[in-house]
Amino acid sequence: MTTTDETTDQPTLPRRTLGTGDHGLEVSALGLGCMGMSEFYGSTDESAAVATIHRALDLGVTLLDTADMYGPFTNEVLVGRAVADRRDRVVLATKFGNVRDPEDSSFRGIDGSPAYVRRACDASLQRLGLDHIDLYYQHRVDKTVPIEETVGAMAELVTAGKVRFLGLSEASADTIRRAHAVHPITALQTEYSLWTRHVEHEILPLLRELGIGLVPYSPLGRGFLTGTITSADDLAADDFRRHNPRFTGDALAANLALVGAVRELAAAKGVTAGQLALAWVLAQGDDVVPIPGTKRVRYLEENVGAAAVRLTEQDLVALADAVPVDAVQGERYPDMSSIDA
Repeated sequence: MTTTDETTDQPTLPRRTLGTGDHGLEVSALGLGCMGMSEFYGSTDESAAVATIHRALDLGVTLLDTADMYGPFTNEVLVGRAVADRRDRVVLATKFGNVRDPEDSSFRGIDGSPAYVRRACDASLQRLGLDHIDLYYQHRVDKTVPIEETVGAMAELVTAGKVRFLGLSEASADTIRRAHAVHPITALQTEYSLWTRHVEHEILPLLRELGIGLVPYSPLGRGFLTGTITSADDLAADDFRRHNPRFTGDALAANLALVGAVRELAAAKGVTAGQLALAWVLAQGDDVVPIPGTKRVRYLEENVGAAAVRLTEQDLVALADAVPVDAVQGERYPDMSSIDA
């Protein structure tokens, strides 16, 4: 449960451990995804973003998640500046592999070559203004480069002291097992929520077999599970969700019905729909650390409140009935070709 630190009079989130043994990394039960502070979800406000990061740290959030491609290249700068005077309170995670053009921001593809791994890490450290990265993920798997070569180069970064722990993102079970044989993987980051449960079939059991933690991104279904989005008109003109299959056409109508059921259950429990959805993710195991993203303090505080929500077996059954596995309509992305399935 959430407690209060008597020395600071601030609530302190419970801790969880990603990975095991020498490759275990202790973090807050909830992290903070920083992507939307720089791109993808409409307008940005750097001062508000920094205030949100500072408030997160005051509330006991320790895990901050960014990537070199966010911005592009600007989100790491923002996060680094925000934590510069409080580095000892932060577990900083960033990612490499999605290559974007520095001139026009277009996507160039995925690069997992050892030479690129080294260049990307040095560039991230420079943007962050830090001497090491706590958790370094391969953002997407490069299917043209054996995972053994990519992780081998990442392991060299650990030896060099530039990185502490290694992670993968959106990797298949086979890739995870092969990567883990080269160097222990501490965490897998992938989408996971009430409406995205593909990891439960094969990947989550493998993670538990190998002692790898799960870091779900979009645990609120890209905001859909908060119940505040009812049509594309609720989204900014440049919000990428306008083109997401789950937010358009017949899929939107079907998915709204599912969220309506979540809202009813949340109201009966006296919490918000978003808090109920986050509490469900937290209830999936102590090795699960969701990273809901937000750029506003008020939503951050609501999200952190989810850590205090206790779900009974009846609650879990009711949620399973409200949002059955595979009931959500539409693909997770307009183009799923970059996912290592």
